[in-house]
Amino acid sequence: MSESAEQRAAELRKELDRHNHLYYVLDEPEVGDDVYDQLLNQLREIEVDHPELRTPDSPTQRVGAPPLDRFEQVEHHEAMLSLGNARNEEELRAWENRLANYLKRLDITASEFSYTTEPKIDGLAITLTYEDGVLIRGATRGDGRIGEDVTQNLKTIGSVPLRIKDAPELIEVRGEAYLPIAAFKALNERRAAAGEPTFANPRNSAAGSIRQLDPNLAAERPLSTWVYGTGAVHGLDLATHMEEVEWLRDRGFKVNPETRHHEGVEGVVERCHWWEQRRESLDYEIDGVVVKVDERALWRELGVVGREPRWAIAWKFPPTTATTRMNKVVWNVGRTGHLVPFAMLEPVHVGGVTVSTATLHNEEDLARKDVREGDEVVVMRAGDVIPQVVSPKLPRQNPRARKPRPPATCPACGTPTEKRDGVFTICPNRTGCPGQSFQHVKHFVSKGAMDIDGLGEKQAYRFLQEGLITDVADIYDLTEEQLLGLEGFGEISARNLLAAIGASRGRPFKRVLYALGLPGVGYVTAEALAGHFPSIDDLHEADPEEIEEVEGVGPIMAQQIAESLADDATWELVEKLKEKGLRLAADPSERRAAGGPLEGKTVVLTGTLPELTREEAAALVKAAGGKVTNSVSKKTDYLIAGDNPGSKLAKAEQVGTEILDEEGLKALVG
Repeated sequence: MSESAEQRAAELRKELDRHNHLYYVLDEPEVGDDVYDQLLNQLREIEVDHPELRTPDSPTQRVGAPPLDRFEQVEHHEAMLSLGNARNEEELRAWENRLANYLKRLDITASEFSYTTEPKIDGLAITLTYEDGVLIRGATRGDGRIGEDVTQNLKTIGSVPLRIKDAPELIEVRGEAYLPIAAFKALNERRAAAGEPTFANPRNSAAGSIRQLDPNLAAERPLSTWVYGTGAVHGLDLATHMEEVEWLRDRGFKVNPETRHHEGVEGVVERCHWWEQRRESLDYEIDGVVVKVDERALWRELGVVGREPRWAIAWKFPPTTATTRMNKVVWNVGRTGHLVPFAMLEPVHVGGVTVSTATLHNEEDLARKDVREGDEVVVMRAGDVIPQVVSPKLPRQNPRARKPRPPATCPACGTPTEKRDGVFTICPNRTGCPGQSFQHVKHFVSKGAMDIDGLGEKQAYRFLQEGLITDVADIYDLTEEQLLGLEGFGEISARNLLAAIGASRGRPFKRVLYALGLPGVGYVTAEALAGHFPSIDDLHEADPEEIEEVEGVGPIMAQQIAESLADDATWELVEKLKEKGLRLAADPSERRAAGGPLEGKTVVLTGTLPELTREEAAALVKAAGGKVTNSVSKKTDYLIAGDNPGSKLAKAEQVGTEILDEEGLKALVG
């Protein structure tokens, strides 16, 4: 190998890296694509003639990798944390007070914090690991501890440096991969023209692109990144987050230029409102502003609660709304027979997706909002929540438009409907209405209920249509022969589904009780009922006054539960489920123990805990004699807070409830 080839290859790599940075990071290209391609081809020819000169960080390695069979799982050196939310100035100031109070308990005085703000990119969270300055791995966030190795796909993104200068021994760089809005629209136009399904929003398209098993397909998508910080670092100590941001920018990473430093919370509030006004003009989607304490030394002191750092929070934007025409109100039947209205809309882009239907919640809400067919209506979509019609846009264009009324017959079975309690219209055909049967099966097999993997909405509808099942108990009579007779089922998929059905027989009493779909009985109420009554038979024999003794059950709900279990059709189903082997009596672990360290104490669980599921945490509380409830009040003794605790955390702080994390709970119960 000649020395000139090695020298020329090094020169070309340096020149191509410079042009990549100018184009993808600074948006200030110096040369056209033809000149860039000429330089890249020169380097590629040298590497073909001298394979020993091909390095992992060479610009030629951004494209052309062979397709993968699957993604390998990788463990992050340092967990990728989530952020708590503040939705207004009051909640942001409450967060600052929590920081000051926490430091005060540690005998650390902080008269005023300095902060940073940066846009919260609505993309796919990624981490880039560099060893001695060379990119060795790129991964998705996953569950925060374990992600997927998507190195080859991330290498195709021009804004991702393959090598960084003056680097420590090891560093994890954190950021978001995203698709610019203009590129997203162009991509969808190409897919539509080719007869391919379009993506719902830029975030979905970015995630789908990063998780392509073929890096060549990922390379065809014009993805980009914003980098916002670091994870594990060996051999680098930065005093502030702003220093961290500047360090990353100096190494060629694409850091948002609108990242700002603030002395005190006033500037933070002003900046968050500034971003709210500007978000619609951006070429990338954001769903909030990330606020961080600037001093990294305080990060270590403040630490983490659950999976959230105390030193950072996300100011979340108000729900996104849009205005469109409501063409028609359509009615469906729910699992308890109530007729449920929803709106058929002129398609409108709201909250990152195109919406053509929206919920109207229920008959009472529809009457209260007074929306009518033909109205211009305000539609709201917050995050992944189902779009809803908020209100009509007044004055209405057609003041003579009639108020929508529920149909005289059930839309699913044609049975004449009835008005109950002067408010809700129902289909009284409890056992013969296919709409109610479908909704009940759908609820029964869902997560939190029987959680039967492989039996979703489509399969439930299909089994009912084919006559394989008439109610949820029939699910346990399905055979491999029946499944193999259906298109799309092979031996493996049929056996997997039957195995999942068999495993569901072991679900605890509270899950079965929730799956029954009794009126008003959600998961928390089902758990409370299972903790109070040893079996379904005991609950069946109880009168409404006894049921009302259960935490969270009022007189109306108690009456509904008693009447529902007294109904012949409901009890016949219960008896059938008993015959199928389902657990309709409480295991000792589901009942509160006497004499434990939490005897007489009331505990509320909120958010996602690092190790324990909600059920496991509740079982620990009950085994220690405590009671688990769903809402925080002055009677609540402890709040166990995990990831994304929501409003319960603020309520607990307001009423003075003691707040613990998962480790605190474990220590409490011994």
